[in-house]
Amino acid sequence: MSHDTATWTLRRAEATDADGVAACAREAFRIYITRLGITPIPMTKDYGAAIANAQVWVAMQQAQVIAALVLDTTDEGFLIDVIAVSPQQQGTGVGRALLELAEGEALRQGHDSIYLFTNEKMTENRALYERIGYVEYKRLVLEQRTRVFLRKRLG
Repeated sequence: MSHDTATWTLRRAEATDADGVAACAREAFRIYITRLGITPIPMTKDYGAAIANAQVWVAMQQAQVIAALVLDTTDEGFLIDVIAVSPQQQGTGVGRALLELAEGEALRQGHDSIYLFTNEKMTENRALYERIGYVEYKRLVLEQRTRVFLRKRLG
């Protein structure tokens, strides 16, 4: 595989990107519906509101949203709310580029750690996060899902 310059560009999302971000999230999380028995939250999120109220980034390729990142600040700190990579783009490094961007933004905005949560049944995601330094710190058992929270210290 050649390591030329990336074939995508990263930028802050604009209001007009909402549909593309939503489509990307639906594609990325669709594989989990059967396993979870419920629709993953990122598939039904209002990305127009997220773009207006949170920090949304997109990876673009030929005017197409191929990956998206929703960052937010909460009582618990700097949150990766959603990271979605379209299935055709998984394994290309675009997801990792977005995770690195998230860490850079957390530091830039004065945070010494970053956190995220995922469904306990999304084992591939949890393995990836643990490989890059995220550590589980709590679980929340909700009506139909168990949410695993992971945090990574930065700096």
